[in-house]
Amino acid sequence: MKFILRSAKIIDSNSPFNNQTVDILIVDGFIKKIAASLPNSDKTEEIKLDNLHVSQGWFDSSVSLGEPGFEDRETILNGLNVAAKSGFTAIALQPNSFPIIDNQSQVNFVQNKAVGSATQLFPIGALTKGSEGKDMAELFDMTNCGAVAFGDYNKSQDNANLLKIALQYVQDFDGLVIAFPQDEKIKGQGVVNEGVVSTRLGLKGIPNLAEELQIARNLFLLEYTGGKLHIPTVSTAKSVQLIKDAKAKGLQVSCSAAVHHLVMTDEKLEGFDTRFKVSPPLRTEKDRKALLKGVLDNTIDMITSDHNPMDIEHKKMEFDMAKNGTIGLESAFGALMTIFPLEKVVEKLTSGKTVFSIENYPITEGAKANMSLFTPEGKGVFTKAAILSKSKNSAFLGAQTKGKVYGIVNQGKLILAQ
Repeated sequence: MKFILRSAKIIDSNSPFNNQTVDILIVDGFIKKIAASLPNSDKTEEIKLDNLHVSQGWFDSSVSLGEPGFEDRETILNGLNVAAKSGFTAIALQPNSFPIIDNQSQVNFVQNKAVGSATQLFPIGALTKGSEGKDMAELFDMTNCGAVAFGDYNKSQDNANLLKIALQYVQDFDGLVIAFPQDEKIKGQGVVNEGVVSTRLGLKGIPNLAEELQIARNLFLLEYTGGKLHIPTVSTAKSVQLIKDAKAKGLQVSCSAAVHHLVMTDEKLEGFDTRFKVSPPLRTEKDRKALLKGVLDNTIDMITSDHNPMDIEHKKMEFDMAKNGTIGLESAFGALMTIFPLEKVVEKLTSGKTVFSIENYPITEGAKANMSLFTPEGKGVFTKAAILSKSKNSAFLGAQTKGKVYGIVNQGKLILAQ
């Protein structure tokens, strides 16, 4: 593979060419030469795209793909192709398949399914066997097979002692524990955020306290045990403050926010549309603004799509019974560009690699070509035609977007969206 990216503006604070518009020669998966203008005497293939920008490859820290067990929702092969055309060179795969990814054979299975794809797959192993919250899974064995973290997807760990032991155990191999924060007893039968909207619609609410109490408990455990804790998809103002205070104490805690929580509020629920039923639920404008501030001041380490394909049979039903989840890979960049400056979007789509111990590749000569290709210009509306996933349960249909993803360069491949 040999080609030249023409007139590409580099957005990479770790690159000596940051904010420069250059030509980039890529040969066999590595950046051979970067210059203001490269000659092309041997008629190398040239890639010319309108207002092309490139950055280090984007990483999504929470992606569900269904396979094995729920291939009707999404397969690993197609899911990785969707990720590539959405600008992501790497994803962390959640273990919520059937069977659950809770042992080394399951880790090996999903990794083998990803061989040959341009987007790399990094498995998250379940923290407990079957994600049932009772017995700790084979964490060390899964680490040796390539698992990058351990957590039970969208299930809180009610057993505080088990979480304590896990935080202590993984320190021997520098492991990362993921703890989804939602007190199930306080959540009860709630399906949406508890507040004015839930009262008006007559839907059972989930109070902010369900998330915040669990975060406070988990941070107390982390302070006692040491180790590394990741809190995914925080959604309330108080949660952000709790994590900010913990970081000020020097605790090794990281967190993410989902794109839909940064863009939408529970006002979207007025039509009882189950596309907006997610976990944690969409919160208020006050919470959304606190999340935006948390991203800008770096309390929130990364942004995830929290991509979760769901078959139509589990979405086209009455609100109380419908499953949580929205797809989000295809819409992530366009939605984020409507609320953040480009540099912040790129930062929060790449910074998660450090937390998950995934190698970064600055855009410089001699480095591996691991890049996302895009333009920040142009406004549009997210439509069904833009959905590449097998499942179509997108909360972003009809949403305003800005910019466009062209594709990625990774693993010796160039993948273009069109």
